[in-house]
Amino acid sequence: MKNIFLFLALSSTILFTSCEGDPGPPGLDGTSFLGQVFEVSPNFSYDDYPANIYFSPVYSYPFDVFESDVVLAYRLSGQDTTVNPPADVWTQLPQNVFYQDGTGDTFQYNFNHTFVSVQFTIEGNFDLTNIAPEDVTNQIFRIAVVPAEFARTNPSMKDVLEMMQIENSQIEKIEL
Repeated sequence: MKNIFLFLALSSTILFTSCEGDPGPPGLDGTSFLGQVFEVSPNFSYDDYPANIYFSPVYSYPFDVFESDVVLAYRLSGQDTTVNPPADVWTQLPQNVFYQDGTGDTFQYNFNHTFVSVQFTIEGNFDLTNIAPEDVTNQIFRIAVVPAEFARTNPSMKDVLEMMQIENSQIEKIEL
């Protein structure tokens, strides 16, 4: 009996160690797939009519971006001085800022992007000419582009259920 278990253990070890998975995307070493990051400090311009909006220049990416890539944007919102050395604190956009003066005034840092460029905006529910100057000037934004590709299929719910071999009679029994 011990010999059979020993034989099965050795044969399964050889079987599983000899398997080889997908080689990965061509041209990559298979160990790292890094996104690209860059930072900008825009000079915002104000558009009073009809938008009441601050907008930045349009920034082109300093590297190739594909339409399927994911673009994320962050705003430098301060420094964490409880660690040594101090660390930058980044807040993901969109970011709402609420004034604490009881007026209900809010504004939002936001961004728009294509696979060619990115632009930042500041939008609010009040006359933005009254916004504090430090909320518009010397702002630093970080743009991160994460490589991605479109899914090969876009299955319908019916396709998913057929793939999972779930019949209509079973669907009625599923409670949400």
